[in-house]
Amino acid sequence: MSAGSTEAAPVVEFRRASLSMGRRTLWSGLDLQISPGEYIAVLGGNGTGKTSLLRVLLGLQPLSGGEVRVQGQAPRCGSTGIGYVPQQRAFAREVPMRGRDLVGMGLDGHRWGPRLRGRASARRRIDEALQRVGALDFADAPVGLLSGGEQQRLRIAQAMITDPDLLLFDEALLSLDLSRQRDVAGLVAQQSRRTGAAVVFVTHDVNPIIDDVDRVLYLANGSFRIGTPDEVLRTDVLSELYGTPIEVVRAGGRIIVVGAEREHAHHLDSDPSAHEGAAVRPPHDEGSRPWTTPSR
Repeated sequence: MSAGSTEAAPVVEFRRASLSMGRRTLWSGLDLQISPGEYIAVLGGNGTGKTSLLRVLLGLQPLSGGEVRVQGQAPRCGSTGIGYVPQQRAFAREVPMRGRDLVGMGLDGHRWGPRLRGRASARRRIDEALQRVGALDFADAPVGLLSGGEQQRLRIAQAMITDPDLLLFDEALLSLDLSRQRDVAGLVAQQSRRTGAAVVFVTHDVNPIIDDVDRVLYLANGSFRIGTPDEVLRTDVLSELYGTPIEVVRAGGRIIVVGAEREHAHHLDSDPSAHEGAAVRPPHDEGSRPWTTPSR
């Protein structure tokens, strides 16, 4: 587990921040500082504002109230100090772009026109990023012909290629089998340790990253809890947050969050043949889309 510095200026700072959608408050009164090298997991049900929090940090969505600073400044689109991996969507098979081209967009994808200068240097950096995530073997293959896990490795290489100070991940483990989840989680932790990057990782399943997480931000019912995993992922804390009885169980090295009623129990085994326990899957929030359980 990485340890964020207590002396360095925070990479991210929220001050009494709030975010609403129409008349609905997603979260309010958020005071949060994220230090260099610190790893934050953002958990919560659908519609609680997890992805919206990342959009705020990316400068794509304004707060409804309060302040946010990224590297001491208001968030802005296209910042090279931020690496971002969005929710995974498979590329169409006919997409002609090669893996290395996708990774290279992390260097100059915000610029118009061809890369005219520093081609040799850029290629070297692309190859280094590909090697770091174990993607050199399929770097010249069309991305549309690659597996979901291979495509995700390329997205991570793209996000990390500039060694940004802040890494944002939005459900980066979704649709990956257990082995690939562990691979991706390992790559993120390794990058954070190597460069001191702060990590904000939105996920429904904290188990693959739990050993690397410093603090959890848990969103629910327009409110939140912040603390270490042991402080937040507790029966009494989540029951208070949700306003209904919640049970947190630790079994087989995994964390399971279930509601008081049968319909509130949520399980996640990305690999249907795996039975290593369930994920942290919060109860269904009224007004949000219900959770779905993978068919077996």
